Amino acid sequence: MTEKILILDFGSQYTQLIARAVREANVYCEITPYNKEIVYEPGLKGIILGGSPFSVNEEKALIVDIKAMVDKVPVLGICYGAQLTAKLFGGRVDKSEKREYGRAIFSKLKEDSFLENVSATSQVWMSHSDTIKELPEGFELLGTTESIPVAAFKSNGAAAHPLYGLQFHPEVYHSTEGKIILKNFLVNICGCICDWTPEHFITDTVAALKKQIGNRKVIMALSGGVDSTVAATLIHRAIGENLYGIFVDNGVLRKDEFEQVLKTYNEIGLNVKGIDAKEHFYTKLAGKVEPEEKRKIIGGCFIEIFDQEAKKIEGVELLGQGTIYPDVIESLSVHGPSATIKSHHNVGGLPDTMKLELVEPLRSLFKDEVRRVGAELGIPALMINRHPFPGPGLAIRILGEVTEDKVRLLQEADAIYMNGLKKYNLYTSVWQAGTILLPVKSVGVMGDERTYEFTVALRAVTSVDGMTADWAHLPYEFLADISNEIINNVKGINRVVYDISSKPPATFEWE
Repeated sequence: MTEKILILDFGSQYTQLIARAVREANVYCEITPYNKEIVYEPGLKGIILGGSPFSVNEEKALIVDIKAMVDKVPVLGICYGAQLTAKLFGGRVDKSEKREYGRAIFSKLKEDSFLENVSATSQVWMSHSDTIKELPEGFELLGTTESIPVAAFKSNGAAAHPLYGLQFHPEVYHSTEGKIILKNFLVNICGCICDWTPEHFITDTVAALKKQIGNRKVIMALSGGVDSTVAATLIHRAIGENLYGIFVDNGVLRKDEFEQVLKTYNEIGLNVKGIDAKEHFYTKLAGKVEPEEKRKIIGGCFIEIFDQEAKKIEGVELLGQGTIYPDVIESLSVHGPSATIKSHHNVGGLPDTMKLELVEPLRSLFKDEVRRVGAELGIPALMINRHPFPGPGLAIRILGEVTEDKVRLLQEADAIYMNGLKKYNLYTSVWQAGTILLPVKSVGVMGDERTYEFTVALRAVTSVDGMTADWAHLPYEFLADISNEIINNVKGINRVVYDISSKPPATFEWE
């Protein structure tokens, strides 16, 4: 039986970070909206109450029955969760004299297994506008900061199971010993054995897939990306040749990508059919310049081709997808489903007429966990560590109309850039990189000749999760070499620029 920690989401921006920290300690956890009924199954080892942008003193404060929870399992309240705990048990929570945000120094006042191996003083991260002024009767103060009277506390026999609270956020990078505190809660307080590893996940998932699928057939759209590849490999381990993969060349892949990805799939042993549909996509894209229109055309063409191929396979009942946990969390938001949910995240939205049951083996994993599972499965590192690549491909990196000639130009320039990042050992230090073909021609001089050719922009960002990103500070020497190589080798491009915009306000893609 897999042990599990439940994390209640009250709308905090940090909730996913709590989950990631728990997973890093090799304990399985799930995020659930605060108002969803809790099922106390045998494997549930503890509950964590997350932060929130709301106040516990608001008329419409988000309230849960902590007393009922702690009758069943240990509970840890973080920030809002700690304030809610204090208030519901009879303490006092008031507005702070000033909003406390940023670094603070935590002072440990008492030894406790919850704070085992935590220094007498350590840096923590605050983000709150309310403060616990008085602890409830039967609670004990464990730590404080210069400006916060109650930074860490516990129930002293006031409940059936241990009940702890932290005013700061242990899950964030700036809380230097926060991960130690979280692991203490998992191990010392909840009794977790921390055995949720990639190997464990693979064994359990393959067994579950065999049970779900049986002898039925699964069809799956593959993109060459890490999510769909790892998902397909897991499904293949469970059902072998009953998985039918389809990989479509839409004409806007990177240089030689279609052939390279098919070769890798063959080496892995996946049953994948490659469909060369370049001309079909080019015909449909002719004369189209609006980004959203291009996206819809590419998505529509893909659905059309995928549907045609699916009908050639008799008896298909299931659709495999590489949906990952952030997509699932988004659909279970405290504030209701997001308008940006990707309902068919790998295939761009399939027709309802297909009526296929979903198979989503990665829906419990974060992106970095997917990569670790992929490595454990033996998938080549080049595919596991691939940068994210948009579904519409180079079509949204060619500003304006997409033509076969423009695709060729961009593929050549982009290949030089990607190979250069790998040659200079910069590829893995960058979250995502790409080349954009601008609808701008400029005058240049090559030898004694004047040229009037296209401009490309190089883009590279660093990020943890892709939600925010900073432009990568690539070495000048590297940029100079790449610029020279592109201009000297790609006839039709005579100028290279580098994009130094962060996200926000700029997105990674230009369209």
